[in-house]
Amino acid sequence: MITSLDNPRVKEVLRLRKGRERRLSALFVAEGPREVERALAAGLDARAIYVAPELLPGWAHPAEEVSARVLAKMSYRAEPEGVLAIFEAPRRELPRDATLVLVAVGIEKPGNLGAMARSADAAGADGILVADGDSDPWNPNAIRASTGAVFTLPIVEATLDEVAALPLRRVAAVVGAPTPYTATDLAPPVAILIGPEDRGLDAAWRAIADAEVAIPVRGRTADSLNAATAAALLLYAAVSTAS
Repeated sequence: MITSLDNPRVKEVLRLRKGRERRLSALFVAEGPREVERALAAGLDARAIYVAPELLPGWAHPAEEVSARVLAKMSYRAEPEGVLAIFEAPRRELPRDATLVLVAVGIEKPGNLGAMARSADAAGADGILVADGDSDPWNPNAIRASTGAVFTLPIVEATLDEVAALPLRRVAAVVGAPTPYTATDLAPPVAILIGPEDRGLDAAWRAIADAEVAIPVRGRTADSLNAATAAALLLYAAVSTAS
């Protein structure tokens, strides 16, 4: 059992909190029994699994035992759930026959990206293209917000030119656009473009859109929805149109 906070394996887990280390090593950390179980079920390769028996007795998979104190040090969460694991980040591509794609532009909050992945997976999207953003799907907050959807859904970095070359109709969510999303054909094949919450899509991204749509906001204070909510609405509108 690992009991020392200075153990090199503890330090390896802590390094993977940084996005740069995750990119360089192509590794990430999944925390909690739900996330670790779903990553294993998705066929991801586990480099190491660490379990604290006093927090999670009866863990069913081979794992290195650690003390609760060590797991608390390793964990990104304030209240660890007894297990975490280091996995190899899968390398995926957008399917060539993709017909429903979410394009996440400039998304800075990992939790938003994870929630977008959850909605995209639930709606049956073929993948997410991520552009101009600092968030990566292997951030602990993104993994948790996705409820493990990032383990199976293709999430691929893309440029504006690559999105412009997609053989799909591109529909951009734009605050204040004259056409509401309910009055637009969102039937696949379609790529739905969602920009950052603070400023929305810039002129370059709007220029490659085949259509701009707005989500009506009738609140007294709120003037827009967050990016993940907007993505969910448009994805399900597309699915409903297709059916």
